[in-house]
Amino acid sequence: MRTGIIAVAMLLLGCGMAFADQAAEKRVVATLDPDGVQRVQMTGGEYYFNPRAVVVKVNTPVELRVKKTEGLAPHNIVLKAPEAGINFAEDLGSEIKIIRFTPTKTGSYPFECSKQFLFFASHKARGMHGVLEVMP
Repeated sequence: MRTGIIAVAMLLLGCGMAFADQAAEKRVVATLDPDGVQRVQMTGGEYYFNPRAVVVKVNTPVELRVKKTEGLAPHNIVLKAPEAGINFAEDLGSEIKIIRFTPTKTGSYPFECSKQFLFFASHKARGMHGVLEVMP
C-alpha cells in the first residue's frame, strides 16, 4: 500500500514538473551571424512554441528557422504586422521552414498558431502563441 502511494506521488510530481517546464516562458535573443543576419531556431509542438519570446534588432534581417515536432496535429506560425515589415503565415512540417523578414519598427508583435479542429479550443487558446520583440 505504501509503495502505491509513493508511486502515485512520484507520478503527480513528474506531471507537475512537466507542466511547469512547458508553461515557463522561454525567451531567446537572436544571434547576429557574420553575414549580418539574425538567426533563431524555433520549434512548434503540441500547443507550444519554443522559444515563446524572440528578441531581434530593428532594421536588421531576421531568419526564423521553424520546425514542427512530432505529432498528428497540424500547426502553423502566423505574424501579421505589415506596418513593421513583418507579415507571414507558414504551415509547419517535419522539415525546417525558413522565414525571412527585416523588421522596420520597434515594438512587441504577437505570433500564434491559427489552427483549430472543429469545435475544440484553438491552438492559440491552448497556449500556442508567443511574441516577437523588436528592439532598437
